[in-house]
Amino acid sequence: MTAGRLTVAQALVRALAAQWTEVAGERRRVFAGVWAIFGHGNVAALGEALYEARAELPTLRAHNEQAMGHAAIAYAKATCRRRMMACTTSIGPGATNLATAAAVAHVNRLPVLLLPGDVFATRRPDPVLQQLEDFGDGLVTANDCLRPLSRYFDRITRPEQLVPAFQRAMQVLTDPAACGPVTLALCQDVQAEACDWPASLFAERVWNPRRTPPAREELARAAAMVRSARQPLVVCGGGVLYSEGAAQLREFCDRHGIPVGETQAGKSALPASHPLNLGAIGVTGTAAANALAGEADVILAVGTRLQDFTTGSASLFRAPNRQIVALNVQLLDAHKHGAVPLLADAREGLRELGAALGAWRVPDAWTRRAQEERSRWLGAAASFTAPVTAGLPSDAQVIGAVQKAARASDILVAAAGGLPGELHKHWQAEQPGGYHLEYGYSCMGYEIAGALGVKLAHPDREVIAMVGDGSYLMLNSEIATSIQLGAKLTIVLLDNGGFGCIERLQHSVGSASFNNLQGSGRGLNFVAHARGLGALASQVSLGELGGALAAAREAERTTVIVIETDPAASTPAGGYWWDVAVPEVSRRPEVQAARERYLAARAERERQ
Repeated sequence: MTAGRLTVAQALVRALAAQWTEVAGERRRVFAGVWAIFGHGNVAALGEALYEARAELPTLRAHNEQAMGHAAIAYAKATCRRRMMACTTSIGPGATNLATAAAVAHVNRLPVLLLPGDVFATRRPDPVLQQLEDFGDGLVTANDCLRPLSRYFDRITRPEQLVPAFQRAMQVLTDPAACGPVTLALCQDVQAEACDWPASLFAERVWNPRRTPPAREELARAAAMVRSARQPLVVCGGGVLYSEGAAQLREFCDRHGIPVGETQAGKSALPASHPLNLGAIGVTGTAAANALAGEADVILAVGTRLQDFTTGSASLFRAPNRQIVALNVQLLDAHKHGAVPLLADAREGLRELGAALGAWRVPDAWTRRAQEERSRWLGAAASFTAPVTAGLPSDAQVIGAVQKAARASDILVAAAGGLPGELHKHWQAEQPGGYHLEYGYSCMGYEIAGALGVKLAHPDREVIAMVGDGSYLMLNSEIATSIQLGAKLTIVLLDNGGFGCIERLQHSVGSASFNNLQGSGRGLNFVAHARGLGALASQVSLGELGGALAAAREAERTTVIVIETDPAASTPAGGYWWDVAVPEVSRRPEVQAARERYLAARAERERQ
């Protein structure tokens, strides 16, 4: 049975609109909309199809292809991967601009559907405008740069190919284990070709997350390991939030008395005020979480990739004979660092592991130790976020002021630079999803576009983006998009005169100050720039920041608040070693000394 004659573009759009999910008992479309910047490779066919379906599948216009990718990714993260967005570009620079966003989605395991235009399948007018020509391979196009950045990649060169390609795309986008970016490169002549389509392509389908339970043998082994532990620790990763398992994590820790350290992606799953929440773990971690991580005999890693910032470059978990149980939906992650795998959905895995443990609890001494370390850290951290009246404030002091003005329902968004480390240590998130950091790919420029995606996902919540001047200058165009869409943001722009985070790292490895800070007299007027994009904007001191945030909350459109900060200041307490190789040969005595310190630190960790 066929459903009539439609172009490839029309069929694709109709199929997108037929995909559904259920969120909190409410039926919602899987695709909340399509971000589009039109060009000759997608405006004629796909543009026309989107116009006809604009009531069911809204089209949103951005100002930069990378930014609209970030917004789509942030939307998926903010909805716990239950809903997502698509992005379409023309052939050429529009398509290649998607590469960075695709990498962000790939690393963070987040769904986004990329629909770049491509060359003519017939090759009749080759080379078309913006077409690459490989001298040795006639099949290569610019979109091939998206192959290694996609979980599934396909190029539609015949109309009939759309049917199996779309089915595979949806399977990947909605699979918790395989989730990531999908690219369907659309040859621009094929977009416009018509075909008689099977009715099954347009049949409404409901996609709900697969809740994989743990295998009986793996569950028994994991339970036995945890039960034998005297000093266990939970490492909470983003998978807890994606599985909507925050309540199960809290119940598990309350019942068994196990303390928790948070990754960047997992932060906010357990309220910051919970007595067993030790806060950030790893390179940017708290002294409390890292102290217990160093002594833990069993680490239960839930929904985390266990990357180097979490594990202190594989040196943080250093107790003799320590063991890792990795509860994860993805087999690759479940086997990292020699872990014992517990392959399961985080929510279901925590529920069944808790049931298998029964009434077992850790020794009271370990629970008390965790609470004491937590209390000690909170006292120390308060001294770094406390306001000062003299000199430029640190990032931590600005964070303290923003925290004081924020509400529990607010969503904090940030990404690369020095802010993630300071926020990981200091931000106190009380509600799941209230802390939204892109630190898997540490992508400068994500912050404002990401905040826009979060606001579209949660229009009734206040969204605060904290961004450094370096990231702001890289990608700020979606301020204009936020005004265009009526998606109000509050943007706190911390101006430290360049790339302060890397400047500090540069000094730490003995290098001279070089190519990071802009120096005095740079003449940048961020307030005027933000106003030029349509935002409200002001320059404030630390003492004025609270009032500016209160005014921004009441404003009807996006506000940019600029504050100068000290590029040299960071929180010295907490944290952990990070393996950053120092040059073996250098004429600088400072580098030579840094190399000796590096070798000594590496040798110490290899002995552990």
